[in-house]
Amino acid sequence: MASTFSFDIVSDFDWQELVNAVDQTTREIKSRYDLKDSQTTLELNKDSITVSTDSEFTLEAVHTLLQTKAAKRDLSLKIFDYGKVESASGNRVRQEIKLKKGINQDIAKQISKLIRDQFKKIQATIQGDAVRVSAKSKDELQQVIQLLKQEDLPVALQFTNYR
Repeated sequence: MASTFSFDIVSDFDWQELVNAVDQTTREIKSRYDLKDSQTTLELNKDSITVSTDSEFTLEAVHTLLQTKAAKRDLSLKIFDYGKVESASGNRVRQEIKLKKGINQDIAKQISKLIRDQFKKIQATIQGDAVRVSAKSKDELQQVIQLLKQEDLPVALQFTNYR
């Protein structure tokens, strides 16, 4: 009886690290000379971040700050889905940044097709918003992980439950 090995491909992020990145960004906005008079606010919700500021120029500066703080905390920049910039009252602008979590069905199908095309002996099954990959050899699973790390998919991937 040959044993099989498996792992799960998920798209997730550490919520506490995101909270810390948003807090650091807010603190730096209040202390930076070019941003402190802009009355910029960052509001973290369960599935989005709402940025309100006085111009598109300061909005770009806030994006750069947020991305820098997130990257320093090992958060992938692919979790941010920038919505369109809306005009708010008094010449201000607002933007909602959606937080992407989970692998949607289209991307899960794309991942499993990629695995099936490259590796004939490996099974990839879609389970909700994750993909389970199983094979008889740990070496083949390592090759799958390397292949997926090289692919430029629109979501951040993590590999969990490796056994």
